[in-house]
Amino acid sequence: MRPTILVTGGAGYIGSHVTLALRDQDWPVLVVDNLESGQVDLVPDGAEFVNADCGDADRMRALFAKHQVHAVIHLAASTLVPESVADPMKYYLNNTVNTASLIESCIRSNVGMFIYSSTAAVYGTAEGSACVSEEEPPRPLTPYGKSKLMGEEMLADAASAYPFRYIVLRYFNVAGADPAGRSGQPNPDATHLISVACQTAAGARASMEIYGTDYDTPDGTCVRDYVHVSDVADAHTAALEHLMRGAESGVFNCGYGLGHSVLDVIAAARLVSGADICVREASRRPGDVPELVCSAQRIQDKLGWSPKHDQLSTIVRTAYEWESRQRDGKM
Repeated sequence: MRPTILVTGGAGYIGSHVTLALRDQDWPVLVVDNLESGQVDLVPDGAEFVNADCGDADRMRALFAKHQVHAVIHLAASTLVPESVADPMKYYLNNTVNTASLIESCIRSNVGMFIYSSTAAVYGTAEGSACVSEEEPPRPLTPYGKSKLMGEEMLADAASAYPFRYIVLRYFNVAGADPAGRSGQPNPDATHLISVACQTAAGARASMEIYGTDYDTPDGTCVRDYVHVSDVADAHTAALEHLMRGAESGVFNCGYGLGHSVLDVIAAARLVSGADICVREASRRPGDVPELVCSAQRIQDKLGWSPKHDQLSTIVRTAYEWESRQRDGKM
């Protein structure tokens, strides 16, 4: 029988998809989530759920012992860039301090494998590189990016000092929903562009805003690498298998190397939904950079990760179908 994998934040958007991917491969999964932003009904069937904070060291060590946890996938975090600028201490406490506590709990409990949910925000503007590789020096511009980079640095130091290995996955812009409709973005007040566009198309919002149309990009709006959440989930199972084979620690981008602008996304949402989405222009948001696109060569070469849903139309369609079901109450 396979050993138990503990997933923090497994009742959230990305976490529920990661748990689905693990359960689809018959991994026993223990989900730990304090439900600050997650929803217990997103925890997939077959996974055990515990309402707890991953920064509670005594509770985590007890769970490690009780369930004989073999590896941790750490997704629990605060993730909103503008909020991190307005309330930085929330991000350093939740993302950095709690991660330090969880790493220490793993080490003290002899849990020697750790997969860490990081972000492309650690790169900042990534000046001089149109397609950002893992060799790009991190230059985070916001407390969110800084708080996640601190987690990466702690993992590297821990791996140097203890029998402990890790994989860092630097997500680019995660979007979409499980193609089978089992999970999706749970937040009706989501701030992610594709969710907002699809909620507007589904009639859950009257209109949406574009934050800045004067960036140095082809159409003046920000360009991002959007990656389907199910592909991100598969990257976690690939990372887990990689560590299980005894491989060394590593840092991997998780994206497609394809950039799409804000206007591209809105056009795709209009096409998928057939709706006339009402769009309003607004001023730039603090912390936004003009363009951030991923080089995904390393994760494909080293982890054997092969995306299945890398078309913008697929990402938007699955997100819109999820939002439509939410709107219609057909969950």
